[in-house]
Amino acid sequence: MKSKDGTWLPAYIALGVVWGCSFIFIKLGLEFLTPVGVAFGRTALGAMALMVVVRVRKIDLPRDKKLWAHLWVVAMLLNVAPGFFFAYAEVKVTSVLAGIMNAVTPLMTLLVMATLFRAERIKSYQIFGLLLGFAGVLTVLGAWHGFGANPISAVLALLAAVACYGFSFPYSRKYVLPHKLRPEALAATQVCLAALTLLPFYLDNGIAKDAYRLGPVLAMLALGILGTGYAYIWNFQILAAKGSAIASSVTYVTPVIAVIVGLIFLGESVTWNQPVGGAIVLLGAAISQGRIGRFSQKR
Repeated sequence: MKSKDGTWLPAYIALGVVWGCSFIFIKLGLEFLTPVGVAFGRTALGAMALMVVVRVRKIDLPRDKKLWAHLWVVAMLLNVAPGFFFAYAEVKVTSVLAGIMNAVTPLMTLLVMATLFRAERIKSYQIFGLLLGFAGVLTVLGAWHGFGANPISAVLALLAAVACYGFSFPYSRKYVLPHKLRPEALAATQVCLAALTLLPFYLDNGIAKDAYRLGPVLAMLALGILGTGYAYIWNFQILAAKGSAIASSVTYVTPVIAVIVGLIFLGESVTWNQPVGGAIVLLGAAISQGRIGRFSQKR
């Protein structure tokens, strides 16, 4: 894996674009797949892509049975549950809303780390960032209208998806990263376990209708091979070259991409409160991470 300083920017751009487009890919995939079908399809394609990488680079997969068990938990939290929840929600809401809600992930991660994993004592500016982010979520959803046209089941599914992401990162840090194995091997094992977990559900109810237009099929290929496969490799390249601060900042790029592609390619409508609320969420995340002004001095 290359980690020279000049290699990170193309990977960063690719990661932001692919993850930002994931929500429109999900929406298109739902034309012929059920939500569980979308979740399985992306993990199966991602697993194949990652297995090619580990084969070409001659990387061994983990052998520790306990580590496999932990990776299965990570697969549930990072791939299986959120893959289903996002697809389920997008049956009823726009890809734009799903992309904006995904920006809540850093706040959810901080909340989980501070309350359940207790990795460190939560600071006052982090509490402020969390409260500001929560206000942003309510703004995105237009809570003063009772969530408007957004069904409560879809809203809860989106929140459940980002909650799973929030659990996955501290869990990985505590139980997976201490093994110090190659990240490609960990990612390949994790995504393979996710695909195997979803396979029975896909066989039971994975196809919505036997109509395979080129656009939706290509969208699923991109979602799986790029968004759930090579995206991990790009993320590792950025981590190696510039560290976790730069790598995690892609969170601020993806909702912008999601809004743009949703508007242009699907003609989805955006109400004023969605981008405004999204900006408030991102501001809250930035403050809670100590990225802004005087807050950065308190870290």
